[in-house]
Amino acid sequence: MSRTLILMRHAKSSWDDFNQPDHARPLNKRGRASAHALGKWLALQALLPQEVLCSSSERTRETLDRLTLPNNPKVSYLDALYHAPADTMLHSLRAASQPAVLMIGHNPGIAYFADQLAARDPDHPRFHDYPTAATTIFHFDLKDWKDAQYGTGDVVDFVIPRELMARDSDL
Repeated sequence: MSRTLILMRHAKSSWDDFNQPDHARPLNKRGRASAHALGKWLALQALLPQEVLCSSSERTRETLDRLTLPNNPKVSYLDALYHAPADTMLHSLRAASQPAVLMIGHNPGIAYFADQLAARDPDHPRFHDYPTAATTIFHFDLKDWKDAQYGTGDVVDFVIPRELMARDSDL
């Protein structure tokens, strides 16, 4: 049986109000456009998660909202994913119940998590720094997420919104 993980860093956030707590920062204009483009791309690729594990921060929540997923997946907002290290992300993933999961988090943990999950890194210069809204699609040969291990995810695709929007003006 196959499992799919869509691992996404939140889109670009706003720094308009330097007094605003980090957890409460929303997306900026570019971030909103990027999240929208990613949502369209996911739909075009038929990559629709059945379950979402999302950091509780405002920018991750807004990223998820702006994806406008048409299938209304089960969503869990997790405080544990706010600036989580890779091991915490793996623990959260192992608790997932659906075959297709979207996880939205933050750097630096999400970049390290992606690197640790990949059986082989994609041939992309931005994979290791995981810029805002970077998204990796992993397939795992698993019956259940509880068996997920580092180094076993097959990277199917890695995208960043800037490249998506440059190659397809419909996004």
